[in-house]
Amino acid sequence: MAKVRTAYLKHEQVPTRMALQDAIKNLRFKLILDDSYTPFECTGYIPCTLDGEDAGVEINFGETDFSALAPTVKAAIGDRDTTINIRSGADPREIVSAAIIAATLANSFEALIQNQGEDALENAEELLISARSTFRELSEF
Repeated sequence: MAKVRTAYLKHEQVPTRMALQDAIKNLRFKLILDDSYTPFECTGYIPCTLDGEDAGVEINFGETDFSALAPTVKAAIGDRDTTINIRSGADPREIVSAAIIAATLANSFEALIQNQGEDALENAEELLISARSTFRELSEF
């Protein structure tokens, strides 16, 4: 089943490929983003390599639609005017890649992350724990 996470950021904090890749590396994740990741220019499938294997995700950039948000989410987001939707398919490697990207955006670029259909936002610490746990589970197979 596909899963979509939305990252809310300030426009000027959206990372370049190099900045995002460095942040992923600094968090000690084994994920490599393809060179096709270019903020606001790329859309759709972005190839990624997770621990040596294909594990791409879909990434789409947009403007925050404040009218569609629950009041509590709207208040928490504040002036974060940009969204990055990160969509994974059912493949466990894609799910891990999306989790790593979301956790990195939250930890290193002050993004707030919302899972599809939920009114709560996840914090960076929870996301990092979840991404590491999911990667460990994947490695056990």
